[in-house]
Amino acid sequence: MVKRNHQPSPKPRKATQPLAITHPSAAGVDIGSASHYVSVPPDRDDEPVREFQGFTADLYALADWLTACGVDTVAMESTGVYWIPLFEILESRGFKVLLVNARHVKNVSGRKSDVLDCQWLQQLLSYGLLSAAFRPTDEICVLRSLWRQRGMLLKLQAKHVQHMQKALTQMNIQLTNTLSDVVGETGQKILRAIVAGERDSQVLAAMKHPRIHASQEDIAKSLQGNWRSEHLFALKQAVAAFDFVATQLAECDQEIEQQLQNLHTHEGLPAKARTRKRRNAPKFDLRTQLFKMCGVDLTRIDGIDVTTALAVIAETGTDMSRFPSVGHFTSWLGLCPGTKITGGKVMSGKTKRVANRAAQALRMAAAALSRSQSALGAYYRRMCARMDKPKAVTATAHKLARLIYRMLTKGEEYTDKGQDYYEERHRERLLHQLSKRAEKLGMKLVQTEQPILNTIKSMT
Repeated sequence: MVKRNHQPSPKPRKATQPLAITHPSAAGVDIGSASHYVSVPPDRDDEPVREFQGFTADLYALADWLTACGVDTVAMESTGVYWIPLFEILESRGFKVLLVNARHVKNVSGRKSDVLDCQWLQQLLSYGLLSAAFRPTDEICVLRSLWRQRGMLLKLQAKHVQHMQKALTQMNIQLTNTLSDVVGETGQKILRAIVAGERDSQVLAAMKHPRIHASQEDIAKSLQGNWRSEHLFALKQAVAAFDFVATQLAECDQEIEQQLQNLHTHEGLPAKARTRKRRNAPKFDLRTQLFKMCGVDLTRIDGIDVTTALAVIAETGTDMSRFPSVGHFTSWLGLCPGTKITGGKVMSGKTKRVANRAAQALRMAAAALSRSQSALGAYYRRMCARMDKPKAVTATAHKLARLIYRMLTKGEEYTDKGQDYYEERHRERLLHQLSKRAEKLGMKLVQTEQPILNTIKSMT
């Protein structure tokens, strides 16, 4: 007789709940350079998908049509910079505009057109499947645009410095071999004298600053060239272009200072500065302006100077309530470890690739801590001992981001406790871990009266 295995029948599966519509009055916009395709719910208009040109009058007509259709929420992809005019117009009309990442709204394979793209956006938004990208307030957006403009001018000025060096090399003027910076005080005096017509190498070498390590004879020797007219002309234009960009930088600094004054929310002055001002930093008192804007002095964090602090604030603003936690903040920066898990196994912990200017500034600040005698410097060197340098830079930048978030949310000043304090804390943590491991093995750690290293030295 065959025995049958009587097992209880499995419980019937619950029927899957259909997706609920969370935004019934949602619209989707497919952004283009010449025209925009807009989709609204089918019951709002006989023609639920329309095309609008990119002219300003058509953008206002688009906003009027959305208002007539009873739309209150709009989703659009961040395509280049073409979304900015429409975003600003819709936001001024009172619409809730969600700027979404194009990678998160890829359409179904085989269905790719402007009409289907806007309908897909509208459908995803209506079911609440889209999340808005972070965008700071209008005042911070103004500051961000000005600071990015200043960065572009600095890059342009650096290209003109390369043009100067090229012209000098073509004339066999080896000034770059004796001066570390041709646009420093000494280099500028020599270059402008050459443009003015001076050719005597001894006269030019006599312009050197006393702090220059190179001797006057070496500088004079490096200033002996062929002085060809076409190369002198190129040098003259490069110097003029350099001065023109410097004028634009001064104008940009004035606009940045004015915008920072409009963002003042705190009173008082920061403590005395510990670091010297960098050459490319704005000429006004940026540290005081940032303190009156943030209420804390971010430059007290080792590795962060005024330009780094402004680079972060210009991208994020001072209102950290937009980020629910410090983890969300570091995730937006692309500095926290990733979580790629498959089958219960961690496949990768790499940070996600994001083009974030604030994260780039923090990475540069972290790399500058290699010789710092602070606790952060000791942390960076310990990370370098455990992993490769790029990962150590990212880990230290992650720590800097957490410190900035804590200072802006709690309003507490950062106090560095020094390298020795960090090393002692690390030693205590290491001893605690070793004690726990020894207990599991039935052993006990006993502290010797004399350190082992001293004992070995005495034996040798």
